[in-house]
Amino acid sequence: MTKNFQPQPKMKILEIAFFGYPVTDLRRARRFYETTLGLAPARIVGDDEHGGVEYEVGGATLSITNRLGFFRPARDGGMAVLEVADFDAALAHLRAAGVTMVAEPFESPACRAAVFADPDGNSLGLHRRK
Repeated sequence: MTKNFQPQPKMKILEIAFFGYPVTDLRRARRFYETTLGLAPARIVGDDEHGGVEYEVGGATLSITNRLGFFRPARDGGMAVLEVADFDAALAHLRAAGVTMVAEPFESPACRAAVFADPDGNSLGLHRRK
């Protein structure tokens, strides 16, 4: 194992401001995030053709947008992982909604998790700490 790097005092990170996901069809993405995942919009910017929506999740913001041309959907990019109260019920809900599973449920010493995709193929994690 490599030695830990020491933080540099010139830049102090306070928190993760938001997780951003690019989408191609904002209306379709909103239907998924709001209907399937049950998130409520905190802020809406622009319109379906050129806009974005922010959802407050715990202490962070999950953002979807079709406004940034350099920001493209990618299954293998970063991933927001959503902590759920009941892993099995959440997994059953996603399966019933026809959501694509990217990685079937797995166990680690710290959690139970699975990975699923939004309509653009962006990966999201389902998570329950032990």
